[in-house]
Amino acid sequence: MTHRILVVDDDRSIRESFERQLRLLGYTPGVAESAETAMGLLQSFDPAIVITDVRMPNASGLELLSWLRERAPEIDVIVMTAHQDMESALRAMKGGAYDYLVKPLDLDQIELVLARCVRDRGWRRRAHRLAAEAAEPYQLGHLVGRDPKMIEISKLIASVATARMPVLIRGETGTGKEVIAKTIHYNSPEADEPFVAVNCTAVPESLLESELFGHVRGAFTGAISDRKGRFELAGDGTIFLDEIGDVAPAFQAKLLRVLQDGEFYPVGAERPRRTSARVLAATHRPLEELVRAGKFRDDLYFRLRVVEIVIPPLRERRGDIRMLAEQLLARAARDQHKPNAFIPEDVMRLLEAYDWPGNVRELENALTRALALARTSVVTAEHFALDALVSPGRSADAESSDESLAAAIRGYVERMLAATGGNKTHAARRLDISRQRLDRILSRGDDDDAPERSSERSGS
Repeated sequence: MTHRILVVDDDRSIRESFERQLRLLGYTPGVAESAETAMGLLQSFDPAIVITDVRMPNASGLELLSWLRERAPEIDVIVMTAHQDMESALRAMKGGAYDYLVKPLDLDQIELVLARCVRDRGWRRRAHRLAAEAAEPYQLGHLVGRDPKMIEISKLIASVATARMPVLIRGETGTGKEVIAKTIHYNSPEADEPFVAVNCTAVPESLLESELFGHVRGAFTGAISDRKGRFELAGDGTIFLDEIGDVAPAFQAKLLRVLQDGEFYPVGAERPRRTSARVLAATHRPLEELVRAGKFRDDLYFRLRVVEIVIPPLRERRGDIRMLAEQLLARAARDQHKPNAFIPEDVMRLLEAYDWPGNVRELENALTRALALARTSVVTAEHFALDALVSPGRSADAESSDESLAAAIRGYVERMLAATGGNKTHAARRLDISRQRLDRILSRGDDDDAPERSSERSGS
């Protein structure tokens, strides 16, 4: 791509010299004799870089810089100044200029500064693109759910995303607590800042303080250099503390200090460091019970629970299973290069009737596995672990679906039996169940005793 560069100088010879040199370097040059003219050319010429003299009649180059920073911050500005006016160059750098050139101009210097500016622009574009790609799945419109509870959660996320207050996210394992945390972050004004996630149970208790706060050289055996912790790496962004309910009481006081004062001590440090990172925390543990048992500080609990989001388990929002399954299957299909993947209606009814104790994560894993086992883009019941879809332990909410579930299972088994010419052994093998179990499904339409799968199938 040829970069457009606008040169602003009241000296005609400098404008003409720049125009020739820029063409030789492969750029598309434009020229303006004043800051006012440059402002008028901004929309029609659309420059990537502006090179402007500092001292010009009427509006100065510094005024043009300020004007551009306010209205077109994506444009890089390089200022030109004389040796005896280096103070203006310093003011320009403080005002947001990319770099400065010193008169009399050196052609090699111009080439190097422009090459560096173009390279940095490329890196910035790539960083913005990657950040946008990372944020795209976590836009509010992508939260799947028509259940009233999920609609309320979407509204709450929209309200808290623009605030810097802590949020406590609660829900069973696999409900998508980190997804909610990322949705809050990527819909906040700090969406371009880092999102740093820490699973508190995955870090040994003895290392958690160093992991979160960092350490200085010599703080302990093996600390051969200073190391930044997750709070420092998060910058002005978000730090997500998953499974906060499992943090040891000894560490809770140090975490409370961060929330109260915005300060922390790296391990071995004598002076505190400040953090402006927003804290989001999540847990599946009953924190109120832990507080009553003296295992979790009540002051930390209330600091974390400024806003609370409770994610319902999947069995309590069965109406969302179809939408989730379709979305997750589409994602798995992209990853596995199986276009047009879909779930037949009878299989979808099985998915909707199952309790999914592992919630969305279990559903995603089941669909990913099923699609991987499918030879085509059609996912059928034989590609799932059938035990899972017809497990006992049915919840009260699902009992009303038992009759339709049994009918769906029986119907599918009958079609598989027909496809194998009535051979029960072959049908059971394709369904990955025992022959005895197949007989029970056909005779009663239920499977309450759910025996273990048999690796030895009896003959027909």
